Amino acid sequence: MHIYLMTVIIVLVIDRVTKLWVVAKMELAETIPVINGFFHITYIKNSGAAFGMLANMRWVFISITVLILIAIFYMAYKVSKENIFLTITLAMITGGALGNLIDRLSTGLVIDFLDFRGIWPYIFNLADSFVIVGVLLLTWQILKSDKIL
Repeated sequence: MHIYLMTVIIVLVIDRVTKLWVVAKMELAETIPVINGFFHITYIKNSGAAFGMLANMRWVFISITVLILIAIFYMAYKVSKENIFLTITLAMITGGALGNLIDRLSTGLVIDFLDFRGIWPYIFNLADSFVIVGVLLLTWQILKSDKIL
């Protein structure tokens, strides 16, 4: 369980530090080209789910996130000593979900800033990235395994 908690904390710290940096250094809607025309840091606040979908459903997202987190905590507890890779995968999802949950609880809006122009139509954040990568890794583990829990 230690690797789970350590990974959650690392993911959460990375997410919070990057969001706090964006808020402290940028104005809302400001964009900073990192690789002009390809990758920009663009500060927005998102009222929807990942990538701005289903805007203005704050309490629905909070409720769903809490239920998913409870299920993930249970899974992580069950597998923490048996499958380290699965434990880290679940921790990535947990840390990312907690990062966006903190935003939703504090302001109702999620801070987004990663803007890959021409490749991805939505601005997102590192919490979203950890959740998506975690879900992809979890799916891969489920597909390759006869039993993970």
